[in-house]
Amino acid sequence: MGARRKGREAALKILYSLDMNRESGSESCEEILDWGKLSEDSRVFVKDLVGETVHRLEMIDELISRASLKWEIQRMAAVDRNVLRLAVSELTAGKGTPVRVVIDEAIEIAKKYGGEESGTFVNGILDRIRNDLEMES
Repeated sequence: MGARRKGREAALKILYSLDMNRESGSESCEEILDWGKLSEDSRVFVKDLVGETVHRLEMIDELISRASLKWEIQRMAAVDRNVLRLAVSELTAGKGTPVRVVIDEAIEIAKKYGGEESGTFVNGILDRIRNDLEMES
């Protein structure tokens, strides 16, 4: 598994923890990063990704809400919601990661940590968001 995939998985665990327990804050981040034995490059990637996601959470959730035709964001499975948040954060950050890579990684992580239909659900939402972003630019 590549360093970026490990980083995305660690970022998911941090966001999930923050989503479930708003008071966990930076302790959660440090515990997960120590537990995962990530490389320094992965740690930097995780901190940047989580920081960007948390900082822009309202805008990210708005994009997800617009794309999820039948689902309110708070009613989505927590894993799916946070996989989507991370992917949308990467898609909108302008850091040069190819769109297809971000979407493929999100689908694989959703399959690994989510429910039976998580991969399909995440793919559908991210595809709509990708289309929306392309039409805006």
